Amino acid sequence: MATLLSTDRPRAGWRDYMELTKPKVVVLMLITSLVGMFLATRAGVAWSVLLFGNLGIALCAGGAAAVNHVLDRRIDALMARTHKRPLAQGRVAPVPALLFALLLALAGMGLLLVFTNPLTAWLTLASLLGYAVLYTGYLKRATPQNIVIGGLAGAAPPLLGWVAVSGHVSAEPLLLVLIIFAWTPPHFWALAIHRKAEYAKADIPMLPVTHGERYTALHILLYTLILLAVSLLPYAIHMSGPLYLACALGLGLRFLQWAWVLYRGTRPHAAIGTFKYSIGYLFALFIALLVDHYLLLNL
Repeated sequence: MATLLSTDRPRAGWRDYMELTKPKVVVLMLITSLVGMFLATRAGVAWSVLLFGNLGIALCAGGAAAVNHVLDRRIDALMARTHKRPLAQGRVAPVPALLFALLLALAGMGLLLVFTNPLTAWLTLASLLGYAVLYTGYLKRATPQNIVIGGLAGAAPPLLGWVAVSGHVSAEPLLLVLIIFAWTPPHFWALAIHRKAEYAKADIPMLPVTHGERYTALHILLYTLILLAVSLLPYAIHMSGPLYLACALGLGLRFLQWAWVLYRGTRPHAAIGTFKYSIGYLFALFIALLVDHYLLLNL
């Protein structure tokens, strides 16, 4: 305990605590949450739900991210991508980071209970625990299928946004969850190929480490095909119209092209290229879904 509370460590600033929340990841989650909110209603979303509902989701997500920093501090110190994180470098100690995570989670849950509904709050808590405890604390170190099983927690934001407005779970938001669930393995495995040596050094059983790059690239290709099929389902169930269908096809085929290039091994740095494209893909797909929704309402 004396080590955890030592005053010899570098002084932490507000930017260090902000970094604990993984703000770039939270922003992408909030985009999908916002889309879920607006798709849930034909009328406008109440400003209190829009503001405080998303703030509550963001605070809970930030709390889960801070727990991830604490549990992964040894791993982070060994990897080039993460070795400058606050806990890895000792600028923030584990105990203050956990207290910060608890504060964020309690504040987020309080906002959701007051300004949305209990179902949203409990689903958000389940998502937080799924990511921070089940995935980070166990699955990440236990199985090369960690990101497949644990990806469900990260896929929850559009469901949370939908339930915050509607108060109930239905097929449409579960379909949005399914899209993100199918997107997560090719997205993360592409990064894992790029960072294979670092994961091996940290003794994390990511798929490229345990089964090789070729095997992983094949599974990225297969999951991208699944993602393409799943992304067309909103049109199939009349949740969206032709604009979304065209965007989903175009974006999905481009993703498939990246996955094929990665599988063929014909282009240097294809793994990181696939990873970067996957981020833009998810953002563009959900924006297309939202734009299409409002076009349909005005027809």
